[in-house]
Amino acid sequence: MSNIPAELRFAESHEWARLEADGTVTVGISDHAQQALGDVVFVELTEVGKVYAAGEAAGVVESVKAASDIYSPISGEVIAVNEALADAPEELNNDPYNAWIFKLKPSDKAELDKLLDAEGYKAAIGE
Repeated sequence: MSNIPAELRFAESHEWARLEADGTVTVGISDHAQQALGDVVFVELTEVGKVYAAGEAAGVVESVKAASDIYSPISGEVIAVNEALADAPEELNNDPYNAWIFKLKPSDKAELDKLLDAEGYKAAIGE
């Protein structure tokens, strides 16, 4: 059974989004996603300043099993990337909700409301 924090929003593509106090949105992959991927060995990070539409590919996570695109759960401009993942990609396995991948300045915060809440995500993954 996956760990699914109630305060987060989730995309059906298994990214989580957390609205921060400063209005930015932090993005990572869910516990369910990292379990399905297996041991993460490489993270291809996006670039600060890039602008994404909701659902657009914004990076890649590679594991011993497969490579999987990371999608931006909402539209916005990348304002930070987690450079630590370049040297320690396994942090996505160890602590998926603290090992964020990138942070966005959202174009439209209302897009967060279109994402699944914890209960909706739990139902989407069949738990």
